[in-house]
Amino acid sequence: MASFAVRSCLDVVFWFNDQALNDQEYLQPHKLHRLLFLAQAYYAVANRGRKLIPATFVVDSTGPIEPTVYQTFAFGNPYMIEPGPISETVEHFLSSIWRRFGQYSADGLSKKLATHQPVAEAMEKGIGEEITLDSMIKFYGVELAAQAARKGQQPVAPTVGQVVRPRIMRDQSGKAVAVTAWVPGQKKTS
Repeated sequence: MASFAVRSCLDVVFWFNDQALNDQEYLQPHKLHRLLFLAQAYYAVANRGRKLIPATFVVDSTGPIEPTVYQTFAFGNPYMIEPGPISETVEHFLSSIWRRFGQYSADGLSKKLATHQPVAEAMEKGIGEEITLDSMIKFYGVELAAQAARKGQQPVAPTVGQVVRPRIMRDQSGKAVAVTAWVPGQKKTS
């Protein structure tokens, strides 16, 4: 298995830009960075720690950014970059992220993410502080699942099951069935 699901951050950037254009929306740079961050976090949770893209996220004054993407797009869209292919599985995942979070404004996503523990802790340490993949996995996976399991406590963010929609495929008789990836559980000890 490759270490990343997509070869470059830019491939996902172009996918989100195209999706926004299809929806007749201008994708603001801060919103793009928030979507990249959420995609990385939820992908890692859904795929046992595997990164979606080769990226490092740090905080600026308003939330998480990916510095390489930030620098690449600082003066507008680079026109000499040809996006690479994205697998059907990753495209399905990205459409789930877009469906769940694409409706928010850049400010709305920034405010939401500022309350999420990995972002808040990095912001407390200062601009340029890295948000580790481990902290993303812990917060968006383990902690949200625990909050969802406790009665009466609403998670501060949607769980991975609420974000990643199941794929619809057909069984041998042609009936539509929802399909999710199998993830082995932990061995129970007694």
